[in-house]
Amino acid sequence: MASIYVDTSALGRVLLAEPGADATVAELARYDDVVSSRLLRIELRRLGGRNGLDDEAQRLIANVTLMPVDDALLGAAELVLPTNIATLDAIHLVTALRLVADGELDGFMTYNAQLAAGAVHHGLRVVAPQG
Repeated sequence: MASIYVDTSALGRVLLAEPGADATVAELARYDDVVSSRLLRIELRRLGGRNGLDDEAQRLIANVTLMPVDDALLGAAELVLPTNIATLDAIHLVTALRLVADGELDGFMTYNAQLAAGAVHHGLRVVAPQG
């Protein structure tokens, strides 16, 4: 079963119908499971709320398996390299790395350049379809 981690930059692009949104949706459809941190729910709902798109945000989130954020994960996010990754992005990266360690991840979708570089640093296959 193929699975991909998706961060808020990717689903936010879909939510806001930004350029490349269709390519993002098409790429996500190639996977059996789309996974993210519970953090995604917070970020996407807040983005939806600011743009009058909360219902749409909730529909997008319903198709994502959300992983819990626990103290161990937060502790790992404090130290994950590279250190130029923003705080919330570090939580996304560590969540993905936890899934990789469990053998449950085939790709990492982000449009955030620093996060993508951090994912590559850890050997993750970054997916960012352009459309």
